[in-house]
Amino acid sequence: MEKLSLFLGCVIPNRYPGIEIATKLCLETLEIDYVDLPGASCCPAPGVFRSFDRTTWLAVASRNIVLSEELERDILTLCNGCYGTLADAASALSEDDTLRKEVNRHLETIGKEFNGTVNVRHIAELLYDEIGPEGIRDKVTRPLDIRVALHYGCHLVKPSKERQLGSVEWPTFFDEIVEATGAHSVDYQDKMSCCGAGGGVRSALLDTSLSMTEHKLSNIKAAGVDCIVDACPFCHMQFDAGQVDIRKRTEQDYNIPVLHYMQLLGLALGFTVRELGINMNYVTDQEFLDKMEDLDR
Repeated sequence: MEKLSLFLGCVIPNRYPGIEIATKLCLETLEIDYVDLPGASCCPAPGVFRSFDRTTWLAVASRNIVLSEELERDILTLCNGCYGTLADAASALSEDDTLRKEVNRHLETIGKEFNGTVNVRHIAELLYDEIGPEGIRDKVTRPLDIRVALHYGCHLVKPSKERQLGSVEWPTFFDEIVEATGAHSVDYQDKMSCCGAGGGVRSALLDTSLSMTEHKLSNIKAAGVDCIVDACPFCHMQFDAGQVDIRKRTEQDYNIPVLHYMQLLGLALGFTVRELGINMNYVTDQEFLDKMEDLDR
């Protein structure tokens, strides 16, 4: 497996440090060679920056990639949006000489140059390709007997030509590594729909954003699951903090715990709820937390 630099993005350090803790515990347990990426900035967000100024978006993204090139390590992302920005920027600059020269003129002013010598990896894609469901299952010390609703998120599987992770409408790779923990991935209506957060919708049109989230939460609730599992901190925030927003507006309390995949994997590898920061979420259903703690006994 390649050496990796860990790109945390913005949401994890500022809103969900538990995801960072869980990731590092899991990477160390799986003996994956990683280091923090020093000097990294916002990716920047694909749905906003790219829409207004593509050159600036590419320049900021390529600077992050260059930081990893200087370490001779592939970039590992934990966020669908960061993955979308960095992977799409790397692809665009590698394929278009004119564009690469234009961006490198900007990078030259800070003594850097994009060369396209490293790959951008998403944690779900990396674990599926490099370790595989069977390899994960072999590492599990505490199989999880729970029902989960998976949320893939938009940027993880699209654009499909660049991602090459199977079917866009009916992907299975995330389900497979989730079920490798012992959990059961439950199908539900509109499973592949957007969480409602991306593209600046949460920031500019919060009511519209939350209506999309509530539609998905209602389908998940109807499926009868123990928790939601995602692979993106922004989707994570939309489902987690979004439930609080929805309760304030409608008094509808879904009370569905939300875990990033690395927290789910951490439970299966033997770490506790508190070690993984699951208790730091907005939605902290005590019955679920007790059930996860009972796994330790």
